[in-house]
Amino acid sequence: MDILKQLIAQHGIVLSNQTLQLDALLNHQVDPKLIMEVGKEFARRFREHNITKVLTIESSGITVAFATALELGVPLVFARRKKTLTTDGDVWCERVPSFTKGIVTDILVSKSVLSATDRVLMIDDIIANGDAARGLIRILERAGAELAGVGVVVEKSFQAGARTIREQGYRFESIVQIKSLDNGKVEFE
Repeated sequence: MDILKQLIAQHGIVLSNQTLQLDALLNHQVDPKLIMEVGKEFARRFREHNITKVLTIESSGITVAFATALELGVPLVFARRKKTLTTDGDVWCERVPSFTKGIVTDILVSKSVLSATDRVLMIDDIIANGDAARGLIRILERAGAELAGVGVVVEKSFQAGARTIREQGYRFESIVQIKSLDNGKVEFE
């Protein structure tokens, strides 16, 4: 999607050679038309995989995962980062580091919304080191659900996340691949 590359080049802020801020596009402000187009693209790429659920982690992945689930006509499930008063007590939980937050958090998915009969498409906004994605994969394994594939809007290909998911044998699709953030500049694949 050339428009997404243009918007990243125009509005993305390179904070370091490892970190790109996309608050104006994905993480704080969202263009609904753009997000719907990205959701349609993921749905097109995975439509033939008999997806029963789309899975993401709160919060930045929710908009794209919602658009994808809507296009596929399946429910969206998002892993929570914090247990609340209303959180189902029977959950799968994984402890994962967050690259952008710089902390370790628990991700929780209620056992009532994920089962061994599910064929799941994981969707997220950005992949860096892939810790959150691998945490979700462990939850899916424990649930007995099948991972049909992973889709991310922005793949930072200079970091190990996407590569490690592909090496596990999973289908991995990204809309935009960034090969470098060196010298304060976004360089696309």
